[in-house]
Amino acid sequence: MTPRIAELAAGYDQSGAFPAESLRIAHGAGLLTATIGERYGGRGARVEESARILHTLGRGDPSVALIAAMTLNTHARQAVQPHWPDELYARVVKESFERPVLINHARVEPELGSPARGGLPATLARRTADGWSLSGTKRFVTGAEGLDWFLVWATTDEPEPRVGTFLVPGGSPGIEITGRWDHLGLRASGSHDVTLREVEIPYENVVGLGPYGPAAEQDNRAGASLHLPLAALYLGVARAAQAFFHTFAQTRVPANLGHPVARTERFRRTAGEIEVLLGAAEQLVFDGATRVDANDSSYTPEQALGARVLADRHGVRAVELAVRLLGNPGLTRGNPLERHFRDIQCAPVHAPQEDIALLAIGTKALTP
Repeated sequence: MTPRIAELAAGYDQSGAFPAESLRIAHGAGLLTATIGERYGGRGARVEESARILHTLGRGDPSVALIAAMTLNTHARQAVQPHWPDELYARVVKESFERPVLINHARVEPELGSPARGGLPATLARRTADGWSLSGTKRFVTGAEGLDWFLVWATTDEPEPRVGTFLVPGGSPGIEITGRWDHLGLRASGSHDVTLREVEIPYENVVGLGPYGPAAEQDNRAGASLHLPLAALYLGVARAAQAFFHTFAQTRVPANLGHPVARTERFRRTAGEIEVLLGAAEQLVFDGATRVDANDSSYTPEQALGARVLADRHGVRAVELAVRLLGNPGLTRGNPLERHFRDIQCAPVHAPQEDIALLAIGTKALTP
């Protein structure tokens, strides 16, 4: 599977088109449904297996991996703590086994920015005779063009406003892509801006509806089940960059040298540093994921955040080292390394970003 997805990745990167074929391949391998709970007829993959899946997909095409990550996380959360309406989720599961069904949250807003930094949504859910009507704009909605479900974070228009996540079917009247994703990396992720104009959904299509206040804000310490697999995804990108670096070193024979540059101390030393960076990061991420799956009470949210911070740093640094040593070939379009270099820059962007993660870690460390 991975070589075929990797083969398609360059074309999707150039065009920015939605990677439908690659997602069909991933679905055919059972990867998009891996985290569906056993109670729903799924395999019930947990954090460590999710991290392995995203690491593999990240080596092939991180845009595909990121779209898959959002769907996998949704099913994983439902498996741990059911919160969707029963009949609705049963229908989603049935369809998911038949075809790629893609799900993602729509939380970030133009004025609000990332919820990881606090604040509540301007997107409004208005009560109607039959349910809810949603209006507002969301940013960076990964996979927007192909989503079957938008999980829209919104505020109600009630006298005492509440906030919750409203389950909006993709293709509903009133959903429009209003800002095209035009980014340095993950160009095929389709993380467009989406505007909802009086989008109507049934009354029961809402989860987590609660009081308007600080309790509704994002808990940046929670979510090891997403932090660690996301870190693994980008380490997959770095491994793909490493593979190209090795191939280049083993096949590049300068006329004045007479043998592959892989035999020079400079290349061997850099290869060693890259391996140390990635090996250490993978050990942190996968060992942490195993401890989460084992319900190890000594493994803290701060450790998961720290693993992701270090994994992101190591991945970015490893690819940077490869590019720096190769020089112009490393930055030449058409060489996979140039694409990997762009894609790895997206690793530290995901919420909670490094400064927020370090603040949480430092606060815990300084607490008596």
